[in-house]
Amino acid sequence: MEDRIAEKIKNISYQIFPTMVKLRRELHQYPELAFDEYKASERIAKELKKIGIGFKKGIAKTGVVGILNKVKKGKTVALRADMDALPIVEQTNFPYKSKNKGIMHACGHDVHMACLIGAAKILTRLKDEVPGKVKFIFQPSEEVTPGGAKPMVEAGVLKNPDVSGIFALHCDSSIPVGKIGVREGPTMAQAESFDITIIGKGGHGARPHDGVDAIVVASQVVQALQTIASRKINPLEPVVISIGKMEGGYARNIICDRVILKGTARTLNKEVAKKVPAFLKEIISGITKSAGAYFELSYYGGYPILINHPKATDLARSSIAKLFGKDAIFEIERPVMGGEDFAYYLQKVPGSFLRLGIRNPKKNAIYPWHHPKFTVDEDAIKIGSAVLAGVAFDFLSG
Repeated sequence: MEDRIAEKIKNISYQIFPTMVKLRRELHQYPELAFDEYKASERIAKELKKIGIGFKKGIAKTGVVGILNKVKKGKTVALRADMDALPIVEQTNFPYKSKNKGIMHACGHDVHMACLIGAAKILTRLKDEVPGKVKFIFQPSEEVTPGGAKPMVEAGVLKNPDVSGIFALHCDSSIPVGKIGVREGPTMAQAESFDITIIGKGGHGARPHDGVDAIVVASQVVQALQTIASRKINPLEPVVISIGKMEGGYARNIICDRVILKGTARTLNKEVAKKVPAFLKEIISGITKSAGAYFELSYYGGYPILINHPKATDLARSSIAKLFGKDAIFEIERPVMGGEDFAYYLQKVPGSFLRLGIRNPKKNAIYPWHHPKFTVDEDAIKIGSAVLAGVAFDFLSG
């Protein structure tokens, strides 16, 4: 990317910034849950039509894909944004806070959509100089497994024309606004889910010896599952086993006969991930047998490990530096144990998942993902739009 192109990208990003903020706030007011992003899909389609980009709707139910320079020779690069929100009651006082009760954009997907539309506007204005084709992928259901990325890939969003590389941004409140986080290699964990049902024997609370208390057994299971990470896996291999929900019991004086535990298992090693279900079964079996209880275990696959490709990540570093200087590059030292279905795209084509700095204590943009007070410094939108456009331009130029 020549200096003149970098300047053009930045200038356009700053010019369109007010309209991108307006779009982000509109999307924020009307959040929708996974695979229910119908209004967002229509709003995105409206923007693409206004820009003059051809698109298809209804991919994997609510997905939208636009393409720039469809008949132009050269490679094709894809840029992706997710669209879904979370079942969280928003606890902010913004005039544009959520109007959909109990639903909130608490992970920044509204910002992701605004940045991608911003990148589409920038690249459309420069389309005669863009040396190839650009796909703009607006994907449903990142938050809920099995997610929207896999069905989008199965629907052919990386084909016709074939995509040679893919990039995305995700808001990160641990990174100051104005900086972009980069990391190559394993960056986010393989995230899988499981349900455990502990089956005991009910009875009166005054006669516990006549029953098998499923709550006591379940409590022992919750504690014992932590030994998977502490005693069964090499301590140099990150593993997280978390029980996030426990359901059971009827009244204070009734011995509970059934408890359901819902949890997640996360790791950065495929081979370690294969061992976790067997360890779960072994531990639960031993505890329930000793208590005279029974169990049922359902284990569900999740998103694979997100692995950023080194060359694509280096290209992103170069693009960021050209646009905003080397100081704008934020090197992410360690992976996180959160899951992300962008990993499915990276299994098919090289690319990189970047982090968009949104942190600004002066604007109260300090809260982590999925927090009811989550917010962003909206100045990040002009940074994110420019970076997506710049990375796409550089990839096609290479």
